[in-house]
Amino acid sequence: MKTFNILFLCTHNSARSVIGEALASMDPSKRFVGFSAGSTPGTNVNPFAAEIAEMLGYPAAKLRSKSWDEYALPGAPKMDFIITVCDNAAGEVCPIWPGTPVTAHWGFPDPSQVQGSDEAKRQAFREVMLGLRKRIELFASLPIEKLDQMSLQSELQKLGKV
Repeated sequence: MKTFNILFLCTHNSARSVIGEALASMDPSKRFVGFSAGSTPGTNVNPFAAEIAEMLGYPAAKLRSKSWDEYALPGAPKMDFIITVCDNAAGEVCPIWPGTPVTAHWGFPDPSQVQGSDEAKRQAFREVMLGLRKRIELFASLPIEKLDQMSLQSELQKLGKV
């Protein structure tokens, strides 16, 4: 079965996009390889996002904030799908991606902005993880290989409303 590369974008690449990368890469369907990046990446992955990624079995060594410029360089993995997960990144002018990746916006509130106890913060990150997991599972269930570009675009955008 063919695997598909998905790039999750968020401004700082420290929370939501990192969770997307881990979920896609660890999805039981084995249909996806997840990547993540940001327009203005932070210096560190949020510890709550790292905790979730590691809980999913994603290697800690792969967790780092990256610039989306890395994926526009020659020799970078070719992306099949690009998904923005924060409203800021959805409104930014993205690089020109090699090939013709299908794009969509799956917005989630920024869990790193939650105030309060560590448990309240963990819960916010869990909610993002559960939302992304549901969308990735639904996406994996689609006959991706049989859909044309326009149908894929439509299906991916519909999943953003789930």
